[in-house]
Amino acid sequence: MFTDKEAFKEAFVDDLVGKLGKPLEEASIADVYHILGSMVRAQTGKNWANTNLKYKAGREKQVYYFSMEFLIGRLLGNNLLNMGVLEMVRDGLSELGFSLQDVEEEEADAGLGNGGLGRLAACFLDSLASLQYAGHGCGIRYKYGLFEQKIVDGYQVELPDYWLQKDNVWEVRREDKSVEVRFWGRVDIDKVGDKLVFRHKDYEAVRAVPYDVPIIGADRRHVNTLRNWSAESILRPDSALGLEPGTDYHKFLEYKRSVESISEFLYPDDSEYEGKLLRLKQQYFLCSAGLQSILRTFGKLGLPLSELPNKVALHINDTHPTLVIPELMRILMDDRGLEWDEAWNITTRMVSYTNHTILSEALEKWPVNMVRELVPRVYLIIDEINTRFCAELMRRYPGDQNRISQMAIIYDDQVRMAHLAIVGSHSVNGVAALHTDILRKREMRLFDEMYPHRFNNKTNGITHRRWLMHANRDLAGLITDAIGTRWMTHPQEMIGLIKYCEDSSFQQKIAEIKRKNKLRLAEYIKSRHNVTVDPDSIFDVQVKRLHAYKRQLLNILHIMHLYNQIKASPGIDIVPRTFIFAAKAAPSYHLAKRIIKLINTVADIVNRDSDVNGKIRIFFLENYSVSLAEKIIPAADVSEQISTASKEASGTGNMKFMMNGALTIGTMDGANVEMNEMIGNENMFLFGLRAEQVMDYYQYGGYNARGMYNSDSRVKEVLDQLITPGPICCYHQDFEHIYHSLLDNNDEFFVLKDFPSYVETHVEIDRAYRNRSGWLKKSIINIGHSGKFSSDNTISRYASEIWNIRQVPL
Repeated sequence: MFTDKEAFKEAFVDDLVGKLGKPLEEASIADVYHILGSMVRAQTGKNWANTNLKYKAGREKQVYYFSMEFLIGRLLGNNLLNMGVLEMVRDGLSELGFSLQDVEEEEADAGLGNGGLGRLAACFLDSLASLQYAGHGCGIRYKYGLFEQKIVDGYQVELPDYWLQKDNVWEVRREDKSVEVRFWGRVDIDKVGDKLVFRHKDYEAVRAVPYDVPIIGADRRHVNTLRNWSAESILRPDSALGLEPGTDYHKFLEYKRSVESISEFLYPDDSEYEGKLLRLKQQYFLCSAGLQSILRTFGKLGLPLSELPNKVALHINDTHPTLVIPELMRILMDDRGLEWDEAWNITTRMVSYTNHTILSEALEKWPVNMVRELVPRVYLIIDEINTRFCAELMRRYPGDQNRISQMAIIYDDQVRMAHLAIVGSHSVNGVAALHTDILRKREMRLFDEMYPHRFNNKTNGITHRRWLMHANRDLAGLITDAIGTRWMTHPQEMIGLIKYCEDSSFQQKIAEIKRKNKLRLAEYIKSRHNVTVDPDSIFDVQVKRLHAYKRQLLNILHIMHLYNQIKASPGIDIVPRTFIFAAKAAPSYHLAKRIIKLINTVADIVNRDSDVNGKIRIFFLENYSVSLAEKIIPAADVSEQISTASKEASGTGNMKFMMNGALTIGTMDGANVEMNEMIGNENMFLFGLRAEQVMDYYQYGGYNARGMYNSDSRVKEVLDQLITPGPICCYHQDFEHIYHSLLDNNDEFFVLKDFPSYVETHVEIDRAYRNRSGWLKKSIINIGHSGKFSSDNTISRYASEIWNIRQVPL
């Protein structure tokens, strides 16, 4: 049906009339999306089955990527691109009277992820399939995403993100692949001969039902699987609830509600005990269901369990799926009869772990009592792992109690999940060179001393197929015109663009594409804010999760300073600047939500002030998502990557902007460091403290935020505006919390310390943008070097250096 345009059109019309019973002229955009998506799914099915048959026949080693998030975005356009039929379908639909762009807008962004962690997982799945590796995702099928963000009177308001309200044409319910996951209860320990036997009794049983999503590779033939698990209730006479069908109905409803809550919300609020407990239930649910399914697949190979590490790799994306380790031990020992040492050898050879942070609040810890009660057998295994590990520490470092307390998996009535992940895996990787260096030399130094070959770096990457070939088709076409098509499968060959960086004709084409993308984004902003945006202004963009360390606050304080300058000197000569923000703040993160209010308050004042005369505009675009990012990133001139040095593990937004020709203003943090090593200081705008300076301040002190406030009149002016009645502070309490977080808490993330450097660097950006040829040269250099950050390169390194999997041509 996709062999040529005419065949596609004929098949499309036949499907639409046959399935919906309406003529083409009466079809809605929703109808078109449903039929087209169904056609793609049907076309994919045969290749999906063939891929799995190939893996099984060849007994191929397969990697399973466990992640609480897969921020896959919309799949229609990406799937058509990877199938090689995007342009043909676009033209065919156009001739039938429909716009593919409008059809793509009909698809909901999948509510399966939130931030960079989930987007990385999605990019990795795309690269695994496109490079012909046997690699799959293991996640949860959340009924509701994080939340739908609305901005009301400048405040973030959270609404349910019921992304499944419309049918999800991509998923297939596999009821026959369901498994049972058990919570609560008790563990009886019996001795049978010389062996202890552990029996889990009086447990609450949950049915885990998989929904599979095909992940189509760029060769169209290779189709891997994202398996998302949904929690459903079990009612049967022998159930642990002891419920006979039709009896104790209220008790059953209570149980049913408890069960379904497991896969209901992405990241439930964990500020209270019940929310924490639900998060832990989600994590165990994912790990247990995923492992049972994986071991069932392995069992069909007819191989002994000793072969598991040679046929299966398990990767845990951050600490959330760390319970994979004790759960695999439980299955191998309790269900398959292995002894501890053999089970531990198999487990540690199978599991690898990516650390994404050094932020203490992100290094998960769970109360011992919570783990012990919710998953009693798994807790016993964790306790035994900790006992054996501490015994090893005592043998290696006799008398060093301080070391043991720092490294123990269970300490101070808490289970430290990062420690469990390190001890129970064979590989621990950071996600940028700087981040890995900090892990090895500071945060995890004691573990690195004990396991000197376990830590390694794998700098993050992004899929150039979605973020360039799909999101910025004109730029992708220009690259192909310049250097041929090979870069599409070998993205590092984009370096060939460098020879055109001073070519005036090529620069002009780059400029035209950027302006076209800016016009498209300006139309979107106009439709949302009813404000005209100057496409010739600098589009200065910061879009990412809103967190204090990412320092959206630094950005808006600088804008306030710029506004103060304009008010003092209305004739000031600056290049017009359009500042664009988009971000969600966690519902319980009150400081972050106040910063959103501040951004919108300043935007409302500035955008209505005639004295500004269009010199600056500010927009906060609500409900940030993958599909919104695809509109924003190709239009950006300046990419704000301004996190406190040492706090951003890697970043992937910085790579997306770079690939689309934006220039970075940033700190030497995360992957910004590696970007700088490739393109040099002259092709990005660096400012602020370095990581070692930040960490020295944390360790030794010496920074005084009030000293900055008292010594820099610009800092004092903008901070006073937060608490002094006036245009910005109409209500005293609105921004008092921000003010005190900076001064009373001594500016934890060095916003004020970096403020002068940040202001000066923005002046440098203004100067640089006036030299259009020089700016475009920098832009082309950034694009040319960005191929190194393709997730294809990252996955190739994971495959060969961690997972030991090979490509499987079809």
